[in-house]
Amino acid sequence: MQKLANTRKFDSSEQQAYLSLWRTYDRLKAIEDQLFAKWDLTPQQYNVLRLLEAAHPNPLPTLALSAKLISRAPDITRMLDKLENNAWIERTRSTEDRRAVLVGLTLDGQSLLQEIAKPLEELHVAQVGHLSKKQLDQLCDLLRLVREPHEAPGSDW
Repeated sequence: MQKLANTRKFDSSEQQAYLSLWRTYDRLKAIEDQLFAKWDLTPQQYNVLRLLEAAHPNPLPTLALSAKLISRAPDITRMLDKLENNAWIERTRSTEDRRAVLVGLTLDGQSLLQEIAKPLEELHVAQVGHLSKKQLDQLCDLLRLVREPHEAPGSDW
């Protein structure tokens, strides 16, 4: 594989690394957006459903759910509204604290996740399957190091 000469000029190695991350994210996200559009779903909404699936049958408080998302959700209420309108989640009030809203996955939500599972697995292979296991592990290690100083204390990422 012949590598094209990089004619771009960067102000620093840090800028080059950051812009490379951004460009990679953009390319991979476009493919992901196309897949999730088949279900009128965003990747972030899918992330909510997966988090609820992991907690199932227990519902999660909205604030705990929001804290576990891969990317920040400034308007989680509106995102949950759409998921609830599609009957993929249900919301209830906590009996201990009426201010707390609990979110749970419905049977329709579980079915949707099962339907998406295989196409999403194939998508991930298309996105990064050309890398070896060793390269994927190295990439994950490097990305963790980049993120580490910017994560909240106690983050499980």
